[in-house]
Amino acid sequence: MTHYVQILNGEVKQVWDTVPSEGVGSNGWKNAVEVRPTITAGRQGYTAHRFDITTDPVQIIWDTFDISVADRKGGMSSNAGADFQMIVSQQARNPATYDAAAIETARLAMVAKQAAIDACTTHDQLDAI
Repeated sequence: MTHYVQILNGEVKQVWDTVPSEGVGSNGWKNAVEVRPTITAGRQGYTAHRFDITTDPVQIIWDTFDISVADRKGGMSSNAGADFQMIVSQQARNPATYDAAAIETARLAMVAKQAAIDACTTHDQLDAI
């Protein structure tokens, strides 16, 4: 995607994804491109972006960070709890069709998933869940 940045007094003032009405080259407007490295899903994320205004086009650079196994385990545990809560909420909505066995099945699945998450020490092990 093409971007446009306005640079005034050596600082980025605005970033647009549409051509500015003044046009590129006027009032500090320049073309810009994103530089976004490939990341490994579940193992890395993007940090805030920065600009390299010395290049033409200006570069909007995204740096990356590594997600720790512990942080990923925390997220997966939260998701397992949310899955269980969704089943409980669905059952609670209609007393006429309430199914306690469905809640117990969901609880047992969550407990098993949590035990599997807790046992993991590597990203590869978490990927296998």
